[in-house]
Amino acid sequence: MQVQFITSVAIIAPDPPASRKLYLDTLGLPLEQLDEDYYASEHIAGSKHFGVWPLSQAAQACYGTPDWPCDVPIPQASIEFEVANANAVADAAQELQTQGYALLHPPRTEPWGQTVARILSPEGLIVGLSFALSLHAQTDPAT
Repeated sequence: MQVQFITSVAIIAPDPPASRKLYLDTLGLPLEQLDEDYYASEHIAGSKHFGVWPLSQAAQACYGTPDWPCDVPIPQASIEFEVANANAVADAAQELQTQGYALLHPPRTEPWGQTVARILSPEGLIVGLSFALSLHAQTDPAT
């Protein structure tokens, strides 16, 4: 597997208004409401995408339900690593499984065009391997 860059970092927010108060109001990050309770920015230097991801949306993305499973540690954050293309996401997912990691979900293409597969890391982070064509068009090794 060949990771090209970090796609995104998102805080997993069990209480989205409390998290927004810190990141948007107190720290003054230029976060925009993208849907319901998801706030994010692609305009913070050094980051392709930073988000405040509600736990209910993370559960929906990983398990297909708004409730995080009681027997799985609640993640604190999500990090996604970009690979070369959509086929590389499938290859990376297979490599993770071969190395003993259980996928939270198999590779799939989200409505916004990103292909992604996710695992839960030993530290309790949601780790995604993804490909989003729009990020490759603006890829600059200096950013």
